[in-house]
Amino acid sequence: MRGWQEFHGELLQFAVHILVECVCMIITTHQPIFLPWPGFFYKALRADTMVLLDEVQFPLGRGWMNRNRVKSDQGELWLTVPVWKKGKGEQRIRNVEICHETDWRRRHLRSLRQYYTNAPYREDYLPAIESIYTRGHRGLLDFNVDLIRMQWDALGIKCRLVSQSQIGVSGKGTNLLMSICRALNADTYVTLPIVEKYLDTEQFRASGIKPVFARFSPPVYPQLWGGFRYNLSTLDLLLNCGPKALDIIAQSQPEDPGGKASPNLSSPAGNRKSVR
Repeated sequence: MRGWQEFHGELLQFAVHILVECVCMIITTHQPIFLPWPGFFYKALRADTMVLLDEVQFPLGRGWMNRNRVKSDQGELWLTVPVWKKGKGEQRIRNVEICHETDWRRRHLRSLRQYYTNAPYREDYLPAIESIYTRGHRGLLDFNVDLIRMQWDALGIKCRLVSQSQIGVSGKGTNLLMSICRALNADTYVTLPIVEKYLDTEQFRASGIKPVFARFSPPVYPQLWGGFRYNLSTLDLLLNCGPKALDIIAQSQPEDPGGKASPNLSSPAGNRKSVR
């Protein structure tokens, strides 16, 4: 007859096995873009871990890796970080270097101080941005990640933030995302609906990974300088709404799943300025 200790040990192992099987690990991914928009953090709120894709190719054309929009008296204001591209060919994001031949940092900070002078939470967040700008980063990745982590902490997001290079996986498209999920023992991958057409959802499901498409409706909140501009950098939201910013992002889910589509945010209407 088996002793109680042996039986108790087997029972404990069975309980641990059941517990592990029931734990759902949710992963999301995103490129480490410059001063991200609210949708970036919306995905993080719906995941246990966000993986920054620093091993993928840096966009050859215009993208969001080194530029984003804030608000000025003329509407949108583009902030652009100059990077070295000529003669570099295809670069991985983690290898892209910032071009310091112009005083772009001073111009960025001057614009932020000028156009957010009356922002309610200017002194709560802008000094931290200024501190990051003075560190003299050589690589775009380190600069962007420092800005992401600053906003991450300011919002109070609990999701874990890691990089693709830390995990040590490679690949493209669906295969890359599945490799990330496997490396982190994830059974759910969450992203936004706009990405669905680029993913092989059947391949996900066949591998036991559930793809979830979290609907996101760009939040509307109090802004400076007249008419509202959608999907500016989250910095605009923080400077205007402070501690309320997290709840504003968290509630950015459309009430009616079958309702009207969100405005076209890739190229909003309105006047634009640019600071490089």
